[in-house]
Amino acid sequence: MTDDEPARRLVSQLRALTVELDLLGGEFARRHGLHPTDVRALIVLVEAERAGQAISAGQLAGRLGLDSSTVTALVDRMERLGHVRRERDTGDRRRVLLALEDRADELGRSFFGPLIGEAVTALSAFTPAEVAAVDRFLHVMRQAVATTRQPDEPGR
Repeated sequence: MTDDEPARRLVSQLRALTVELDLLGGEFARRHGLHPTDVRALIVLVEAERAGQAISAGQLAGRLGLDSSTVTALVDRMERLGHVRRERDTGDRRRVLLALEDRADELGRSFFGPLIGEAVTALSAFTPAEVAAVDRFLHVMRQAVATTRQPDEPGR
């Protein structure tokens, strides 16, 4: 066994988990007539809401790596489906923010709630120090992916 074998096993497990989560997200998308990018947008909006952050279509585009026309079509589609709404920023009336509709929250909770429950139960077997180590690991891995990911080059 090489010195980096344990780390490589963890990366392999993380990759396998990513595939499973992607398959689950795909199933959610199919059941609710969404595109996989719509699901990623909903996740960004849920996380922003939980963090108490308002998010504009432009910020959503940046987080998803989309151009403005693509994100406009995405928001239009999700608005028609009753998942998001556009609201004027009370601090800057020129700015439009995106907000989740209760319907999107309910769909997400009903579909992903069992997974979240299973995950919380599984983590209850870990000590606080182990949970902190997992949290730190996931944060570092997320940063590694963000650092490695290259934006699309013009003409590609």
